[in-house]
Amino acid sequence: MTKQQEYIEVLGARVHNLKNIDVRIPREKLVVITGLSGSGKSSLAFDTIYAEGQRRYIETFSAYARQFLGGLERPDVDKIDGLSPVISIEQKTTNKSPRSTVGTITEIYDFLRLLFARAADAYSYNTNKKMVSYSDEQIKELILTDFNEKKIAILAPVVKSRKGHYRELFEQIAKQGFVKVRVDGEIKDLEKGMRLDRYKTHDIEIVIDRLLINNSSEKRLEETITTALYSGENVLMVLEHNTDIPRYFSRELMCPETGISYPNPEPNSFSFNSPKGACPTCNGLGRVNRVNIQKIIPNTAISIKSGGIAPIGEQKNSWIFKQLQLIAERYNFQLTDPISKIPKEALDIILNGGNEKFEIASKTMGITRNYEIDFEGIVNFIENQHKSSDSTSIKRWANNFMDEIDCETCNANRLKKEALYFKINNKNISELAQLDISELADWFSNIEDKLSKKQLKIASEILKEIRTRIQFLLDVGLDYLALDRSSKSLSGGEAQRIRLATQIGSQLVGVLYILDEPSIGLHQRDNAKLIKSLINLRDVGNSVIVVEHDKDMIEHADFVLDIGPGAGVHGGEIVSEGTFEELKTHNTLTAHYLNGTKEIAVPKKRRKGNGKKITLSGATGNNLKNVTVDFPLGKLICVTGVSGSGKSTLINETLYPILNKHIYRGVKKPMPYKLVKGLEHVDKVIDIDQSPIGRTPRSNPATYTGVFSEIRSLYAKTSEAAIRGYKPGRFSFNVKGGRCETCQGGGVRVIEMNFLPDVHVECETCQGKRFNRETLEIRYKGKSISDVLNMTIEDAVVFFENIPKIYRKLKTINNVGLGYIKLGQQSTTLSGGEAQRIKLAAELSKRDTGNTFYILDEPTTGLHFEDIRVLMEVLNKLTNKGNTILVIEHNMDVIKLADYVIDIGMEGGKNGGELICCGTPEEISLNKKSYTAKFLKKELH
Repeated sequence: MTKQQEYIEVLGARVHNLKNIDVRIPREKLVVITGLSGSGKSSLAFDTIYAEGQRRYIETFSAYARQFLGGLERPDVDKIDGLSPVISIEQKTTNKSPRSTVGTITEIYDFLRLLFARAADAYSYNTNKKMVSYSDEQIKELILTDFNEKKIAILAPVVKSRKGHYRELFEQIAKQGFVKVRVDGEIKDLEKGMRLDRYKTHDIEIVIDRLLINNSSEKRLEETITTALYSGENVLMVLEHNTDIPRYFSRELMCPETGISYPNPEPNSFSFNSPKGACPTCNGLGRVNRVNIQKIIPNTAISIKSGGIAPIGEQKNSWIFKQLQLIAERYNFQLTDPISKIPKEALDIILNGGNEKFEIASKTMGITRNYEIDFEGIVNFIENQHKSSDSTSIKRWANNFMDEIDCETCNANRLKKEALYFKINNKNISELAQLDISELADWFSNIEDKLSKKQLKIASEILKEIRTRIQFLLDVGLDYLALDRSSKSLSGGEAQRIRLATQIGSQLVGVLYILDEPSIGLHQRDNAKLIKSLINLRDVGNSVIVVEHDKDMIEHADFVLDIGPGAGVHGGEIVSEGTFEELKTHNTLTAHYLNGTKEIAVPKKRRKGNGKKITLSGATGNNLKNVTVDFPLGKLICVTGVSGSGKSTLINETLYPILNKHIYRGVKKPMPYKLVKGLEHVDKVIDIDQSPIGRTPRSNPATYTGVFSEIRSLYAKTSEAAIRGYKPGRFSFNVKGGRCETCQGGGVRVIEMNFLPDVHVECETCQGKRFNRETLEIRYKGKSISDVLNMTIEDAVVFFENIPKIYRKLKTINNVGLGYIKLGQQSTTLSGGEAQRIKLAAELSKRDTGNTFYILDEPTTGLHFEDIRVLMEVLNKLTNKGNTILVIEHNMDVIKLADYVIDIGMEGGKNGGELICCGTPEEISLNKKSYTAKFLKKELH
């Protein structure tokens, strides 16, 4: 390779806030790009290098193919040399479909399906005996040897345990030339008009031939077998003369005793996403919604008239109550009677429906009148609404009376009954999918000893693929996950590491991988595994670029790029580059934190709190093992533990829904728990997670935090606006009136190009200002509404300092370290860390009650050491006012500042879910069992 191509050379990058930078990144090395949040790291890695790599790849397609792919815009860069094919592994959330699981994302489940379709043994679900299948030749040989010199009848089964009169079937059999059938164990002659009792279940077989088995009957036997297998759909039955015990033979898998047969397995037979394999009751989801009668009739002491049946409420003049009145007359009770006094059969019709006609004699008029009950039933009505209604609110209403339970047909295994009776080493595919990855690895480690020679020959390649993929999952620290774990329950860090494992599994060489903070959600203990995986990727001949703030990752990098010096408009430049040792000697913010010149100091003393606490007892959701834990109020609490230990289950899935329900009547159901005490001490709960704040370019920090409404009201109050009669709506770019109608308030117009990417051009009417001329003539302190949207938060704080409502909101955005972003910046261009801090600012700008409970899930995502310091100052101020802040976090800089630490462990998955220890960071660091303690000790001393 020439010297020229040993670098990826980027010249003149100007995407977002990058200031026309030139950079040379060594190839086939582990390169870390670091710097303040918002300094331009992602702009360089993803929006420049990755976007250009992707664009060049799509350019290689024909014009015809490109029209379906949609084009990619060329990033604002002069030139990029030495670019390999690019794969990005971002923090984008994975598929939220309930059909997507860890097994399907990593493709391990696909290989398992192939393994079971080709090498598994089938067992009968009736007798648990091994199923057999024969070729026509084998059937002939078996009959010749087993029934030699015996009289036998060969039959073709056509009906097995089904109701019906079967007149047409008998006519059809007669037309084919057969003269006898065996019905329910008795051989009969076929007669014209022959029919059976339609309400009983029947077994019907066609008598194909009756013959004496000897050497001369071989040819005739061969023809009989072919005919029998054709008529009996690959199954035939042999009945010895004067006996009633049949023997079954089949081309497909079949139980030799009871004659049930399975279709030959294909990979699809084991897929819960295919009609061939999915359980027909739950459609392969494993869970079904069933109406809970106790929710429909919560109190049997109340009458129907007083609202005893919850879904229909108190009596009103409606069709449903007229039907209930008819049922009452038919079964001699009153709607005013308590429900417990209503006859059982009447209650059955009310709940499950019924259809009957009856007469009632009128005593006064001396005549009888006919009535008809045609009632669907409350249970059926709710189920139908839940299944077929298009309205979300109606579905939610129906959901109130239903429980989600494990499917009773497949016991939450998601597959058809037959698929679960294919086994390898006594385990079916569903049992394997429920094992933790570490247990699965053990099971596969010695599976060869349990397989026959034939199975080994078929399975050897598949086993190799499965093992390597399992190993990659173990390498990135995901040994606690199971293959059937739904992908929507994965944290951002887990999802990203699964994608990383999948990529490593593809064994590509010469590729440029770009990763966005892979250490998110990873405990310090697992960091080494992750770094090792990335080094392996590099060693096989790939280039790896990682956008990262983690000290360990920076330390192990071959080359580090530090982008800064500030964030947003103050960043976008390369402030230092080189190895880790070189970087530490430079005079930059990152270097100061790496070499210890600057640090986040441990507080001199911990807060005592207000003496009150919330106690959660007996939490058993997911992997939690009957956890009882105290949350002392008025403190900064930190919940720690290795990935998958149960932190999110305890906080996001149990505690938050409990608080939300108590304070705001939230609809989300908490995970199971026994008891909670102390809710009265909290009057507000705020949950700040990492989901994006807006998915459209029209969403921006000003609209999200609500400050734009105040700014619009301010402009509407200016004297010029009042003279013209402008209302606040005039200053919105989302509604007609004040916006530029050419671009509909977007500021850019999209020009569709056939075969080429859509081009975004500045709107020629408003020059990207979003509003029409008349609106822009309204000025406040010499600035139009468009000028305000283009201001950075820092400038806007000064500009609006005399307007308290606006100033307070802008000041909080500035305080969380986002002074560099523009008020009107599109939400889609904000990084994950920025979006979370805007949410934080939006909540902080509201008046806190002093009894507010804040829950933050990994708030340090995407934050540099300096950003963490700023964030912790904000959180400390909030806590000092008497509020409680609970942070789920792995970052030691946050854990060491907490007043109270709750450590969950020991491991992830089944081996987690226990409370290891809790107390101040100093107390935790003395614990011998805790993994967190080992790393915390280093930080405290």
